[in-house]
Amino acid sequence: MRAILIRSFGGPEVLKVEELPDPTPGPAEVLVRIEAVGVNPVDTYIRTGTYAMKPDLPYTPGSDAAGVVEAVGDRVPGFAPGDRVYICGTRQGRGVGAYASKAVCATSQVFPLAARLSFAQGAAIGVPYATAYRALASRAAARAGETVLVHGASGGVGLATVQIARSLGLTVIGTAGSAEGLDLVRQEGAHHAVNHRDPGYLDAIRQLTAGRGVDVIIEMLANVNLDRDLGLLAMRGRVVVVGNRGRIEIDPRQTMGKESAILGMVLWAAPAEEMEATHQWLGDAFAYGTLTPVVAGELPLADAPRAHELVMAPGARGKIVLKP
Repeated sequence: MRAILIRSFGGPEVLKVEELPDPTPGPAEVLVRIEAVGVNPVDTYIRTGTYAMKPDLPYTPGSDAAGVVEAVGDRVPGFAPGDRVYICGTRQGRGVGAYASKAVCATSQVFPLAARLSFAQGAAIGVPYATAYRALASRAAARAGETVLVHGASGGVGLATVQIARSLGLTVIGTAGSAEGLDLVRQEGAHHAVNHRDPGYLDAIRQLTAGRGVDVIIEMLANVNLDRDLGLLAMRGRVVVVGNRGRIEIDPRQTMGKESAILGMVLWAAPAEEMEATHQWLGDAFAYGTLTPVVAGELPLADAPRAHELVMAPGARGKIVLKP
């Protein structure tokens, strides 16, 4: 099989295509022929060797993919060869193993892919949608009728958050940095879209809430926005930090009078039963058309270095996908 193999931590140039032996599933495992692979920012963090998750070298990156079941172990109920599926993690681990033409997964890492979705859309599900659902439903405990600000709403996690928040009955404000991004955010369900490059965008958000503030902020770039976020919250508001790329100075006094909270989250910390419930909810939503992943572009597997550059560039508009 073809796979990306990282033999040393570093920049995008360490992503190399190699030919590896085809894997074989164990008794309780599923072998998936991968048709599309999702590229996530966390893949780039792990690749540098400076992230909290540091796999043994060499390793194949990636956690999200979609494809067709090729074989199953003799103790695998519920899946059969030919089934269309998406995956979140592989036998190699939760965040590795998917940048390949085949992958072996535990049954807990494999989920049915709704017939209405393409493989590229299926590859856009795992990290973005599970992260968005966990941030809103688990960490923020968002309730219907509340207002949520999605900071960086045009990227993969951002668009997933917009769609899920709308389906949960929240009023959604999304930010983006371009006219195209703002149009996409509105198209995917945001009630309001604000350009975070405009000098007065914070005032615009306050005006949209009639000065009350927002109940929940889903933050993709906390090292830039967190201190400002605290000033945008309503009474007992919550900021969920989904993404961060450095340090920031904040004024904790802003949390006191409003009794607000800053909540960190990482998808890998979710208990197994929570992940199972999350994907059950997501599967139903995809099947019934409530949610639809947005694919920004598709690249061949050999262009993984370029994909890692694109996923970290400003102006994201959906999910970048690799085709093995």
